[in-house]
Amino acid sequence: MFARKIRAEYVDRGRAVLCPLKWLDSFSMRNFTNASVFDDTVPVGDGLMEIGTNVPLEQLREAMEDWFRRKSYLPKDSKLSLEEL
Repeated sequence: MFARKIRAEYVDRGRAVLCPLKWLDSFSMRNFTNASVFDDTVPVGDGLMEIGTNVPLEQLREAMEDWFRRKSYLPKDSKLSLEEL
């Protein structure tokens, strides 16, 4: 089910930083999007997630970035990036 591995990071003061497990867990545990496609996500460590084959990476990035901003995790001038490993 979780066949894809991704790295989640953001830029802080010019350097790439892995998203803390706390952030990823918060996103994965809370079904705030009402989009069942994001149910196939599981955090496995700082900056690392496993996701299902049907999870659209760009939509996931947008949803995570929105959630992190609403939780005040992500600085306003930072962008989230997801990379499939």
